[in-house]
Amino acid sequence: MYRNTYALIDTKKIYENVKCVVNNYHYDYYIGVVKNNAYNHGIETINAMIKGGINYLAVSSLDEALQIRKSYSKIPILVLEPIDLKYIDQCDYYNITITVDNLKYVKELLEIKLNKGINIHLKVDSGMNRLGFNNATELKLSYELIKKKEKLNLEGIYSHFATSGLNDKYYNLQIATFKKITNDIDLSKIPIVHLDRSITLVNKEKISFCNACRFGMLMYGISGKKPTLGKKQKVKAFIKKILGKETKYPKELPLNTAFELYTEVMSVRKVDSGKYIGYGTYKASEDLFIATLPIGYADGVDLSFRYVWINGNYCEILAETMDMIMVRVSSKVKIGDKVEIIGKNIPFLKVCENTRLNSYHLFNKITSRVTRKYK
Repeated sequence: MYRNTYALIDTKKIYENVKCVVNNYHYDYYIGVVKNNAYNHGIETINAMIKGGINYLAVSSLDEALQIRKSYSKIPILVLEPIDLKYIDQCDYYNITITVDNLKYVKELLEIKLNKGINIHLKVDSGMNRLGFNNATELKLSYELIKKKEKLNLEGIYSHFATSGLNDKYYNLQIATFKKITNDIDLSKIPIVHLDRSITLVNKEKISFCNACRFGMLMYGISGKKPTLGKKQKVKAFIKKILGKETKYPKELPLNTAFELYTEVMSVRKVDSGKYIGYGTYKASEDLFIATLPIGYADGVDLSFRYVWINGNYCEILAETMDMIMVRVSSKVKIGDKVEIIGKNIPFLKVCENTRLNSYHLFNKITSRVTRKYK
């Protein structure tokens, strides 16, 4: 690390978050979603997840699965996207579980000679219209073909909800759609059934036929806390309460975000009134002091973050460039002073509010140019 800009990841918090969820929600399989380098926290955090109770991992691609397999040889890994069959030998050799989402794929898979054998999870499209079986007949035929084929192990079946389950009718429709598509197969004979993800887990009752759940944001400390209601929302909530349909909110969990972001002051200068800062972004209306920080929009930090924290004060971001931002400071700020961008004084969810990004987008906004440190 040749610039003092880094994300600090607290693996103990990740362990505690996972442990908290496992203690509150009881399943046979706790599937930790670690796609995109564990939501940009780094696969170094996986050990803490496993110690906390995660016993299965899920990733987006075969590339991600093989990267993780280098360090974790035993834990099962599910790839959530269909894998090109010309690479199926890699899944066979490295024990990577595959997603199967259409009959054509199944028929082509049956023609391939395998060595060790492959675990399969069938994907059902319950309403997202992205991937998955949406035809009951094709699902049943695929189910039967896989069950008959030696070295193909039908280990799981799953879907992905398109909505949060928080006061939306579409959630119930998706459950009904899943049941309809899977009506001709016996779910009790499939070892792993998983539909819920973090947001639906905390919003809804446990689905009776599921024995697994995928954890994403909960592991990283986003609990889905009760939202702050504005005037219109309060009125709607009151009406629903009167009608006997009181608004439900996510279950409170004592989780903590493990992600913090820091840099340091690399330059301080006085700027006279009337002068521009950055690429003409800001024109000084008075004499002021500017600190330049070695982090910019190529790292994921831009004007939308609004301010940083330096020496006990919020400092407004006035200009952005690819590699640096400029902030308004007092004359007391010096080169080398530590700068908090996300942390104790500027919590992660506050940054979400400032940038108008949800937590998924914000975690993935901080690019790999930023060094990750672990404690």
